[in-house]
Amino acid sequence: MSSRELILKAVAENKPDLTALPEMDLSLTIRYANKIEQFIDKLKSAGATTCHQDSKLVLQNDLTEVKAQGKFIIDLLDIPHSKDWGDLHASQLESLDTCYLRAELGVAENGAMWISEKQMSNRLIPFICQHLVIVINEENIVNTMHEAYQRIETTADGFGVFIAGPSKTADIEQNLVIGAHGSRSLRVYVMGAVS
Repeated sequence: MSSRELILKAVAENKPDLTALPEMDLSLTIRYANKIEQFIDKLKSAGATTCHQDSKLVLQNDLTEVKAQGKFIIDLLDIPHSKDWGDLHASQLESLDTCYLRAELGVAENGAMWISEKQMSNRLIPFICQHLVIVINEENIVNTMHEAYQRIETTADGFGVFIAGPSKTADIEQNLVIGAHGSRSLRVYVMGAVS
């Protein structure tokens, strides 16, 4: 028997008994007086820009302005009518300037937004674009990650990701670098019942 096999056998023989996860009382988790305001504050602290007032009009103006610049953009806000971007490779997407996506869920405690593969069409898109624009409805914002995980079905869509700001790192000499391994900017439009 090789060393590897001996180690794997020893590990298999010494597995602890599985214990069930404890049941959480979600009534004890954080409840924000104004979860929309909390969500927007967290996004701003993560480096995103947000729009809540007149967000529908501002978003339409944003789309018109970016399209007029003639840059490569992908608009996935209207999923049933979006082009099929699923088969494009990184080399075909490298010039992607701006991408517009819908978030299924937002989390007030940290500003994270859940985007599933069905929303993004291609896993590369939210990470390879220079500028990411996310639209979320107020009613889809929850207080905590505990609530978020109760509402999302991680196995239903194959892939999903929480995004909470533009890409950044401070690994090199503790200098903050925006856009190091993803989008350089994040704009979030929070749509209300009247916007």
